[in-house]
Amino acid sequence: MKIEEIFAKRLKSARIMVGWSMDMLCEKIGNLISKQSISKYENGKMMPDSSVLIAISNALNLDPDYFFRPFLFELDEFEVSFRKKNKVKVFETNAIKEKIRDKVERYLEIENILGLENKFQPTAYSNAIISNAQDIKMQAIRLREEWKLGKDAINNVQAMLETHFIKVIDVDAPEGFDGLSGMVNDKYPIIVLNSNIGQSERRRMTALHELGHLLFNTCFDPALSPRQREGLCTVFANEMLIPSCVFSGIIGENRRDISLNELTDLQILYGISIDAMMMKAKELNIITEARCRTYYIKKNQDERFKRLVTASRFQEKKPKRFVSLVFRAIASDIITTSKAASLLNISIEDVRNRLNLI
Repeated sequence: MKIEEIFAKRLKSARIMVGWSMDMLCEKIGNLISKQSISKYENGKMMPDSSVLIAISNALNLDPDYFFRPFLFELDEFEVSFRKKNKVKVFETNAIKEKIRDKVERYLEIENILGLENKFQPTAYSNAIISNAQDIKMQAIRLREEWKLGKDAINNVQAMLETHFIKVIDVDAPEGFDGLSGMVNDKYPIIVLNSNIGQSERRRMTALHELGHLLFNTCFDPALSPRQREGLCTVFANEMLIPSCVFSGIIGENRRDISLNELTDLQILYGISIDAMMMKAKELNIITEARCRTYYIKKNQDERFKRLVTASRFQEKKPKRFVSLVFRAIASDIITTSKAASLLNISIEDVRNRLNLI
């Protein structure tokens, strides 16, 4: 790809990433150039001079080097879906895709600089055949065994995923988008999460739900609908967070009622929501479907009760492997502070202030 083509595509990606029209970009740089000029830039018909390039870089809060960075993968394979589709604008979906591209490319670049090997085996779980909840739960048990998790609580889901060569990317996205997953260039597994998910329990469930898609999307019975596949990935995430044998061993069998204290103890230990545990209790026939339905009716009608059962009681820190890798490269004199600033998209001064060599 020629430098003009790279710049054209990068400029359009950067503009889409912040959700600006060409007119808005013109305004942000003080109408230094016209909309027609930007159109020519984005179509590879013209290149900006250095003063315009700097103005565009400053407006978009990007290092000028960004606009000449080769593209490492295409975004067509990633489908961005929202829970509230009727409220989603096209530019929001496109912005999320471009944010994903930018963050994944930075991640891959620092790994390449450090010579880190990708040891993820995408075909390791392709022999599974998944038709129902029991099938996917068996895969959760299998994965727990292979990853040597035993039956213990997962202390930090993101750290666990990154330990097993799965990149976890946070993107600033609107309400309604939780996450997605996929393979970059059929080689690098990624899970994308909305950075605005506030509760650790929801973030953990979403990450493991996307892990289910990542590992087993090719294993689902073709007769299953998209909604059924989503449901099975939720079952997988639930089973990963707290195995059924552990849950039933603590809660017991054939319960008419379960106290909130029992469930909050498990929530604090296993990092799983009350809602998810009530669904698990119903699925295991510990409580009846009618009793589970009563719980949701009470939750929707009683604000005080809703606050109690939706409260977050588990705190999980977000590991920052990408940031750590960049600072590792600086400390090892592999990259300059200028390159680090470009990768982290912060100022050189910020890099120096955060370096703290020991």
